Amino acid sequence: LVTTVMSNMGLEVAMQKMGGRMVRTAVGDRHVVECMRKQGYSFGGEQSGHLIYVDHITTGDGTLAALQLLSVMNKKQQPLSELATIMESFPQVLKNVRTETKIDINTLPGFQETIKKLEKKLGKTGRILVRPSGTEPVIRVMVEGRDESQINEIADELCGLI
Repeated sequence: LVTTVMSNMGLEVAMQKMGGRMVRTAVGDRHVVECMRKQGYSFGGEQSGHLIYVDHITTGDGTLAALQLLSVMNKKQQPLSELATIMESFPQVLKNVRTETKIDINTLPGFQETIKKLEKKLGKTGRILVRPSGTEPVIRVMVEGRDESQINEIADELCGLI
């Protein structure tokens, strides 16, 4: 499965449990498609809902995705509510910090060290992603983990530093 860095860790855990593998790309369906073509994968998508089946079409198509989902439900003879239980979504918080000008987060004093410290706090069941928006003067802070209050505290701390 090819997906972006924004996809939930619960998806990766579910893929591992089923013996599959998940490859992450930069945000944007064009990055997903590019990776799929280069590495020969047939299915990918974004958390936003773009699902791509390159054997059929090279862009996200809602009708095709719905038909593929119905096909799986039919083959498995299970309702979507049962099929969805294979994945447990980790709590995830996304906060935007609007900036006056473009900021390189790597140049913020102590920022990378703080991220490393906070990632240690999260352990293997959490992650932090800080990236500039590609479309607006915003820094996006995404924190994911098992403890919702902890990830909110971490996101607030990072936003305050920015």
